[in-house]
Amino acid sequence: MMTESIPPYTEERVLGILTKDQFLSLAREAANRSGLTIGYTDANGFTSYTNNGAFSWNGELSVKVSGEVALVSSSSTAYEAAHPGKNKELVLAFLAQLDAQPHSDTGEVQHQGAQVTGEEDEVASHEAPAKSQSLKNLLSLFVPVPGFFITPILINLNILVFIAMVATGVPILTPDGESLVRWGANFKPVTLEGQWWRLLTNCFLHIGILHLLLNMYALAYIGQLLEPYLGKARFLTAYLLAGIAASVTSLWWHDLTISAGASGAIFGMYGVFLAMLTSDLIEREARKSLLASISIFVGYNLLYGLKGGIDNAAHIGGLISGFIIGYGFLPGLRDPEESPSPWKAIALTSLVVLGVSFGVYKNLPNDLVIYEKGIKEFTDTEAFALSVFKLPEDTPKKEKLFSLRDEGLNYWNQNLALVKSFEQLKLPEHLVKRNGLLKEYCELRIKSFELMYRAVAEESPRFDEEIASVNQKIEAVIEKLGDEG
Repeated sequence: MMTESIPPYTEERVLGILTKDQFLSLAREAANRSGLTIGYTDANGFTSYTNNGAFSWNGELSVKVSGEVALVSSSSTAYEAAHPGKNKELVLAFLAQLDAQPHSDTGEVQHQGAQVTGEEDEVASHEAPAKSQSLKNLLSLFVPVPGFFITPILINLNILVFIAMVATGVPILTPDGESLVRWGANFKPVTLEGQWWRLLTNCFLHIGILHLLLNMYALAYIGQLLEPYLGKARFLTAYLLAGIAASVTSLWWHDLTISAGASGAIFGMYGVFLAMLTSDLIEREARKSLLASISIFVGYNLLYGLKGGIDNAAHIGGLISGFIIGYGFLPGLRDPEESPSPWKAIALTSLVVLGVSFGVYKNLPNDLVIYEKGIKEFTDTEAFALSVFKLPEDTPKKEKLFSLRDEGLNYWNQNLALVKSFEQLKLPEHLVKRNGLLKEYCELRIKSFELMYRAVAEESPRFDEEIASVNQKIEAVIEKLGDEG
C-alpha cells in the first residue's frame, strides 16, 4: 500500500538581542548536544543530520538566519511513512537543547511559536515501548514509500524467491548445486550455451538463509542512503546493470563455479554511491564521513571474500561497473533542472554496460562444453578405429593392412591430437588426470596397431608376445579410466 510522504516541519525563532553569530554559535552547540552531525555550514546557517542507523528514521535539520528571524526546519531522509511526527519531534528536541543553554547577559532566545508547513500529527510519545518501535523499523523495510520505493520491492522479491525454493524442497541452510542450477544460478557450462538469462536470475537466488539475510541487510542499508538521490528509475537500472556485469565477471574468472546471490548487484550500488561521494553532489562534511564508512565496508567485504566459497570476482565486477554507472548518472543528478528526465542517461549508460557485457559473454570460451563435445568426438573416432577387430578372419592381407594403417592408425593419431588439445583448456583436476590416462591409452593403441601391422605385413608370429604385453597395459588403463568415472 502506498503512503504519502510526510511534509517537513519548521519553526521560527526571533533572535532578539542576540547577534546572528551568537545565535548560530548557540545553535551549533545545541545540535552537538542533540547528537546531530553538522554538515554544510555558511555565514547564515548550517545543515545537520541524525545518525540513527540503517533501519531507523533519519532526518535533516537545518538552521537558517534571515534578518532577525531564524528558521529551524526538519525533513525526513527515509522511512517517512513509518514515523509520523518525527520531523516535528526533531525540531522541538533541538529547540529544547537550545533553550536549555545559559545565555548569560545576552538574554534569552525568544520563541515565536510554530507555524509552517504542516505536520498535524502530535509528537510521538517517548513512552512507546522500544520493542514496538523496533518492530515498526523492521517492517518499514518491506513497505515501498517515496524515497525508498524500489529497495523494498527488491528485498521482497529476493525473499519470495527463497521461500519458493524452500517450498519445493531446497534445503534452507545449504542448497545443493543441482538445485541452484535448476533455479537459475550462474554456471558457465550452461550460461554460455545460450542460457544468458542466468546472468540476471542468479542475482535473486541465495545459497542458504544466512546468505539471504546478510545480503538483504546490505541492500536495505545502501538503499536507504542511495535511492533518495537516484530516484526509482536510476536505482533499479543501476541494480540490474551491476548485477549483470557482476555475473559476466564471474563467468570470465571462474570455470566451474556455481554462482548465486544479490551481492554482485549490491556491490554495484556501493560503487554508484562511491562515485557520488567522489563528486561535489553531496555536502563536503557528510561526504567525508560517508566515504570513510562506505570504503571500510567495501574493503572489509572484499578482503573477507578472499576466503573460499565466496565469488569475489562478482563483487569486484559489480563494484567497478557500479562506479562507472554512477558517473554516467552524475551529470543529470548534479543539475536536474537542465536534465529533468533521467531516461537519456539511463539509456546511454545501459547501452554501454550491456554492450560491454554482451561482448565479453560472447567471446568467453566454454571449456567444459568444448571438452564434452571433444569426448563425444573421441568416442566416435575410437569406434571407427576398433572396427578393424570386426574384420572376418579370411579378409585379404591387403585389406587388413589398409584397415590397420589408413583407418586404425589414422584414427588413433586423430584422437591423440584431440586429447593433447584438451591440455589448453581450463578443466577441473579430475578431468586433467583423466586426460593423462586418455593420452596414455591412445599412445598404447598406436603402438599396438603398429605391431599388428608389422605382424600382418611380415606374416610372422614374432610380434605376438609384444602385442599381448601392450594389450595388457591397455586393459589396465581402461580399468583406471573406469575408476575415474
